[in-house]
Amino acid sequence: MACLLLSAACSETRTGMIHTPTPPRLVGQSDMLRFAAEPIPTVRIAFIGLGMRGPGAVKRMTHIEGVEIGALCDLLQENTAKCNRILESRGLPAAREFYGDPEIWQEVVALPDVDLVYIATDWKNHARMGVQAMKCGKHVAIEVPAAMTMDEIWELINISEQTRKHCIQLENCIYDFFELTCLNMAQQGVFGELLHGEGAYIHNLEDFWDEYWNDWRMDYNRLHRGDVYPTHGLGPVCLAMNIHRGDKMNYLVSFDTKAVNKPAHIREKTGEEVSDFRNGDHTMTMIRTEQGRSILIEHDVSSPRPYSRMFQLSGTRGFANKYPVSGLALAGEVVDPETAKDHENLNAHSFLPQEVFNAMMERYKHPIARDIEEKARQVGGHSGMDFIMDYRLIYCLRNGLPLDMDVYDLAEWCCLIPLSEISLDNGSAPVEIPDFTRGGWDRYNRVEFAL
Repeated sequence: MACLLLSAACSETRTGMIHTPTPPRLVGQSDMLRFAAEPIPTVRIAFIGLGMRGPGAVKRMTHIEGVEIGALCDLLQENTAKCNRILESRGLPAAREFYGDPEIWQEVVALPDVDLVYIATDWKNHARMGVQAMKCGKHVAIEVPAAMTMDEIWELINISEQTRKHCIQLENCIYDFFELTCLNMAQQGVFGELLHGEGAYIHNLEDFWDEYWNDWRMDYNRLHRGDVYPTHGLGPVCLAMNIHRGDKMNYLVSFDTKAVNKPAHIREKTGEEVSDFRNGDHTMTMIRTEQGRSILIEHDVSSPRPYSRMFQLSGTRGFANKYPVSGLALAGEVVDPETAKDHENLNAHSFLPQEVFNAMMERYKHPIARDIEEKARQVGGHSGMDFIMDYRLIYCLRNGLPLDMDVYDLAEWCCLIPLSEISLDNGSAPVEIPDFTRGGWDRYNRVEFAL
């Protein structure tokens, strides 16, 4: 084993697993499990980062009751002005604009009349902005991925615990209608005991690379190896498996291919021959949990493949699949009973018929989707799941309820970024995943969305 490649924060155990240390919780600091802050009748929001994702968030928030948008911040004045035009089109007062200076965001997080800071900048700035905002007394919602290193992850956890401020990751995919319904099915026992889950981010970014300011996303892939964008695939699976609500992820192992398409893109655009590109075209990470479950997460943003988050749940009594087609299969339910025992008939045990699938999806529709589905589809944002994400954030803050996601979800879903790199750089060695709750992972036995 190439121990010299280990992160300075990790060490190899006698069994070959790389140990990842857990810093002790400071005296007087307590966890944020099911934490509820005081109600905020009108949530005053400041937005930082108004390039690709920010304007959509501003627009969605104008459709949610109890929101006041007071500050807009970006490097470019044209972006803050564009978002103020969104407010104007909705008949709302203009927000203060902050732009130009790369550090002007520090003035924004210090504003006394802001309750929530909504961060949608490039990845490398997410964590430090979130930390400073909490230190200034603000709740924080950070676009994915919210943290890129173990140090950033632990700092977000510690500052959230110290300040008693919410720090969540804006993971929209847990609010996809299919994923929400499957979560409800899992909680109702439809799949029996869940044993395996799969998720991914497979999205060819060939047409999007040039839209990232100063090539920050390509540069990150050039400098780093591993699953650098795991949360869309991992988040819904973790919730269905009650991670840190009765189970926890114990360790991971990662594999990757060589890098071909991304260096080729750089060569075609700039003429540069890149010989040191770190991230492979395809990365696979396998995870084992405390309760004996397995998870497979994949990342591929440069192959000519159809978009897929995979999303599969496999249990002792049922199976759910999102991509390439949505379907359900249940034990004891066969399409054609006459051919069920014909082992050569590969279609005998298949997905439920479409009419049965539709009835199941309606029957087990998650309560939060049922209440807001029509408006979510009207407002939009990835077919409505972005709106549900924002609506739930504001609803819980206004009513003083625990948020649907917490800082430990953020930590668990982001930790694949640094830990998969460590695994790959050490010959696909198993790497320990810390208990970010520091002992509270089995205090509760299921995910609860406050209603």
